[in-house]
Amino acid sequence: MRLPVLAIAAGLGLASLHAAAQQAPVLTEAPLRAHLSFLADDLFEGRGTGQRGGDLAVRYLETQAAVIGLKPLAGGGYRMPVKIEGTKLLDRSFVRFDANGKSITPNNGSEIVFGTAAGKADLTIDAPLVFVGYGAIAPEEKWDDYKGVDMKGKVLVMMVNDPQPTAEEPNRFAGKAYTYYGRWLYKYEEAVRQGAAGVLLIHTTPSASYPWSVPANGFSHERFHLAGAGNPVEGWLQEDTARALFKAAGFDLDALRAQAETRAFRPVDLKTSVHAEVHSAIRQIEQFNVAGIVPGSDAKLKTQAVVYSAHWDHLGMDEGVRRDDRGDHTWNGAIDNASGAAALLAMAAEAVKHPARRTQVFLWPAAEEQGLLGSAAYVQNPAWPLAQTTADLNLDSMNFVGLTRDIGVAGAERSSLYEAAQGVARKMGLKLAPAIPDLSGAYFRADHFNFAKAGVPAFNVGSAVFSGDGHFEFVKDPAASAARLVAFKNDYHQVTDEYHADWDLSGMVQQAQFTLNLGYAVGNAPAMQSWKAGDAFGKVKR
Repeated sequence: MRLPVLAIAAGLGLASLHAAAQQAPVLTEAPLRAHLSFLADDLFEGRGTGQRGGDLAVRYLETQAAVIGLKPLAGGGYRMPVKIEGTKLLDRSFVRFDANGKSITPNNGSEIVFGTAAGKADLTIDAPLVFVGYGAIAPEEKWDDYKGVDMKGKVLVMMVNDPQPTAEEPNRFAGKAYTYYGRWLYKYEEAVRQGAAGVLLIHTTPSASYPWSVPANGFSHERFHLAGAGNPVEGWLQEDTARALFKAAGFDLDALRAQAETRAFRPVDLKTSVHAEVHSAIRQIEQFNVAGIVPGSDAKLKTQAVVYSAHWDHLGMDEGVRRDDRGDHTWNGAIDNASGAAALLAMAAEAVKHPARRTQVFLWPAAEEQGLLGSAAYVQNPAWPLAQTTADLNLDSMNFVGLTRDIGVAGAERSSLYEAAQGVARKMGLKLAPAIPDLSGAYFRADHFNFAKAGVPAFNVGSAVFSGDGHFEFVKDPAASAARLVAFKNDYHQVTDEYHADWDLSGMVQQAQFTLNLGYAVGNAPAMQSWKAGDAFGKVKR
């Protein structure tokens, strides 16, 4: 009689061990802090795309992936090539506007920023200037700012953000939230589809959700695109510059803005000619995503995968752009995004010891700061079939302030990931942070968005660092902690985003643990995750 009992007991023991192996392992702070402080060090020179610091970051990540025990890709390594074109505007470039006999040549850097994405070292453009409102074509909103007008060979000037809600239509273009139509990336993409010679976005801090320094810094560095045709000229106009330009042409900017808030709006020829001379240093470079795999433990479900992602790059070094008398010209990107890259390393080190039922893919995309280029390249040629990818959980700009009582899951509500996140939060004694309107378009500004466009349920797991709104409930000194988080806006995309040894990383560990727990929850779930009915990204085919 003892043999069956022992057999049953052994079977139960094995089952318990199997269940335990499928629980997310516990993270500790020391490895995360070590990776963070190292990746954010001056040694890595800001991990710039196409720079030595970026190469060092890739080498570090792939070395750590091997040490950790992540399985390499099919070719035997951890690198995934990303073909990128780099352009650096040369000083002799300029844009001149001629209106009503008056010439306006804005100062590059303070009044206008521009460059090319067309892959040509020398361009001379003479074209009419056309105001196209928000520059959006949104069939589901019955909205078309172009009205079929031929835009080939014209320079388009437009507003960022979306058409605003009205009393009659409080939910148009997601109400007060941001849609993809409001993003600069979409507007540049649409200008290419329209065959435009160029596109200039009118900057305001409220509409862009960041100050002029962000595009100014971005265009002062070498800029990158996936290899292929882009706009001959693209850039931003400072609002006062745009206002003066419109006035010189005999138009009132605010009046045209008001017109652009209606479906009846039609493109407006500003009776202004644009003369642009764009000279650029252009190079073709190869950057790398880094990826490693933890195979699933279930014979059937291991053919499916959950992806964790965090970009490794920041803005690198630029000898010609300095912040103060110290001559600091290294954009270290400690929070954005050495934090996420470090967290993924810490998570992967534990995940290899405890496989989930589904395969886990740890992905460090390149060139996020250049327009989500690495993740765009990944979804074009993924390490794991997208049709068999249940979710992407992204980490970008993590919580460096302290423990919170809640966790941010903005964007999860689009899919079944929200219910999964609720369950994970409850088990961790957390609550989900209250939903707030996405006024900054945060959902479209991180690598998970390329997964969403490709049809994979995805969101950025986070704190308020990414949007800088400070809406989370901190355990210690709530008001002061929230203020520290909000103050990060002053360091975002600045050389002051540097690592500080006195940071309380308990909140970062908490955020990484939540992400890993959620990955195991969806990695062990009976079914794959799915979009909510009616969500725009649910219609995208993998």
